[in-house]
Amino acid sequence: MAMTMSGEQQLAAPRETVWSKLIDPEVLKSCIPGCESLEVIGENEFQAVATNKIGPVKARFKGKVRLTDLDPPNGYKISGEGDGGIAGFAKGGATVTLSDKDGGTLLTYNVDAQIGGKLAQLGQRLVNGAAKKLADEFFTKFAAAVK
Repeated sequence: MAMTMSGEQQLAAPRETVWSKLIDPEVLKSCIPGCESLEVIGENEFQAVATNKIGPVKARFKGKVRLTDLDPPNGYKISGEGDGGIAGFAKGGATVTLSDKDGGTLLTYNVDAQIGGKLAQLGQRLVNGAAKKLADEFFTKFAAAVK
């Protein structure tokens, strides 16, 4: 099952500050919902473990996250894939763009993701709702980390 979503978040910080937080593994770890670990395994590459509940299915995903197309301090592409065992898999990416707006920074994101296994059987509406909630949670935590 494929899904897409997009959104934006106005941040009360200069673009350079937002950029430095976007590439900081500790900040990313603290903002990713359910993240248990995020370890650097190479340049702009991380090994991650996160546990999330989507409807009745709770899954512990293990996978890799990569930052590519870095254009400091304007944006990048973040992509990853995770295996949730019997629950299924998730993979996808997001293009993140930063621009100056209202004395702060406007962060815009466009996400493309795919899921399979039991998670895909839950239904598009439930999965999309859960994905939006996770994205909103990440960006709310990120906005707090930038302050």
